Amino acid sequence: MKLLYHQEPDEIYHFAAQSHVRVSFDIPEYTGDVTGLGTVRILEAIRETGVKARFYQASSSEMFGNATETPQRETTPFRPASPYACAKVYSYWVCSNYRDAYGLFACNGILFNHESPRRGETFVTRKITRAVARIKAGIQDKLYLGNLDAKRDWGYAKEYVETTWRMLQGERADDYVIATGESHSVKEFLDEAFGYVGLDWHDYVEIDKRYFRPLEVNHLIGDASKARRELGWEPGTRFQDLVKLMVDADREMLELELTGKPVLTGKW
Repeated sequence: MKLLYHQEPDEIYHFAAQSHVRVSFDIPEYTGDVTGLGTVRILEAIRETGVKARFYQASSSEMFGNATETPQRETTPFRPASPYACAKVYSYWVCSNYRDAYGLFACNGILFNHESPRRGETFVTRKITRAVARIKAGIQDKLYLGNLDAKRDWGYAKEYVETTWRMLQGERADDYVIATGESHSVKEFLDEAFGYVGLDWHDYVEIDKRYFRPLEVNHLIGDASKARRELGWEPGTRFQDLVKLMVDADREMLELELTGKPVLTGKW
């Protein structure tokens, strides 16, 4: 609160969370505190200090869970299937509540999976691309994963961040789904990542039940037509290009680890 009072920011982007879905089953109370109540703490600070900051809340496609309709849009009912998703639903509605009750300029960006070379190494996409680099280099033998049939709408995080900024530049606060409109399974991600370096993932991937969720979400795909219409945003990076981008980045980072010589391509 003191920070807001003294700095008087124009815009606040709230991305902080315990954001790993599988981990949220192991530490549900912590996840609820950080991912859920963390949002209302910031909103309360804005309200009490009276700063005119515009607020962005990082909502999640996981809120839809095993959704009642496909694709998912802003009006699709939430069916959260993890402690993480439940906490995000709380954050979504408290953001909406402060907008309606106190007139705060507060937006929810319902971002579907957004990936990049900066993705944490415990998330499945980065886990795969990092393993591809290490297996190709001969320093890793196996990759252990959970549900390979889960389908997600994967986009490029660098492009998605642009939409978060656009949301706070409008005349009125609103909520937006941000997605590519395509869904691909984990198996398809493996096909693209391993195939890109000339390997067959079946030779290296094994299933480990530890990585299955107690309650699986099978299929998420977003409809970003509202964002296209009102924000003028379109995804530019296709699924195959995103996978290649991440594999290239992990191979370059591994080369730096092994040789100490940076490979500067300027791609990311």
